[in-house]
Amino acid sequence: MQVIDAFSSSYAAARAKFLGAAAQAGLASSTYAHPLPGRDGEPLALDVVLDGPDDAEKLLIVSSACHGVEGYCGSGVQVYALHDEAFRSRCSARGVAVLYLHGINPYGFSHIRRVTHENVDLNRNFQDFSAPLPENPAYRELHPLLLPETWPPDAGNTAALGQFIAARGMKAVQAAVSGGQYQFADGLFYGGTFPTWSNTTLRGVLRQHAGGARQVAWIDLHTGLGETGAGERGFAGRNDDPAALARAREWWGGNGATPITTFGDGTSVSSPLTGLMWGAAYDECPNAEITAIGIEFGTQPLMQVLQALRAEQWLVNHPQAPAALAIRIKQDLLDAFYVDTPDWKQKIVSHARQAMMQAFAGEDPSA
Repeated sequence: MQVIDAFSSSYAAARAKFLGAAAQAGLASSTYAHPLPGRDGEPLALDVVLDGPDDAEKLLIVSSACHGVEGYCGSGVQVYALHDEAFRSRCSARGVAVLYLHGINPYGFSHIRRVTHENVDLNRNFQDFSAPLPENPAYRELHPLLLPETWPPDAGNTAALGQFIAARGMKAVQAAVSGGQYQFADGLFYGGTFPTWSNTTLRGVLRQHAGGARQVAWIDLHTGLGETGAGERGFAGRNDDPAALARAREWWGGNGATPITTFGDGTSVSSPLTGLMWGAAYDECPNAEITAIGIEFGTQPLMQVLQALRAEQWLVNHPQAPAALAIRIKQDLLDAFYVDTPDWKQKIVSHARQAMMQAFAGEDPSA
């Protein structure tokens, strides 16, 4: 399969390619239907395909669309992998089964939103909701500046936000905005006050398909941070699990690959976050050794991505906005998380394929 042919311009097309690739490979799929329709009235679902025996002790999970619009990238990687006989043969020879989770947040994927239908950032939603939720006082200060009454922002809003950034620094502002907040349901990076549909559905999938594995490797595919086309490999594990960090570095950080970054040492392009999705693996696969990374593929400069996110949330909060403005805002959001060029897609597939080959062993025969 040609790399560019693995990618799609709509959720419905991406889903059809994924299910078609699984069928062509002789693999069964499981469908977990979403309660709402897609942008064009199409059915939505989290689709799951297992390539390998269901009792495999080693399981590699490859997931897409935790942040819905980022599924345009992740789906392409998954479709290509299902057509990749060299990758599939290598997994089989090493006793590794691959579990593909396509469209964890199908609503955001279809509707070109980063969040779920509950307006929740899924990767901030994995909290203990019986306990007090984290406070984010810095976001409280920023909220009215991020989402003004009119769009595009007027000169006063632009100046005030610029002054805030100058006073606090861009790293502090990024942490305040993206770290997760639980007070403003109409705001950015809102983590919710209860488990979303995608949260509870994913947990059920992990219990059903991954609960018996003894070793679980998880690669979660993201976009939106970093240099265009670059792929940062960020550790996705508990701070009190140094053995998992050591495994991640052994598998994915050697042989000239991108070093494994972490929130704790400040090497990640991401700020420290809360309520992350990978924590579900520790809960639902308690007998497994968990080793996980998120790959973050760069698209546009940070401020451009933030501006697209601000505009899209403003649009949701102002549904009567002019149609031309709404179309432009949606296109800007898609562009912020998906670079629709052959060169970018080739870089994404090459990097992701290398990481998938390295799971459990570290070697990369394709290098």
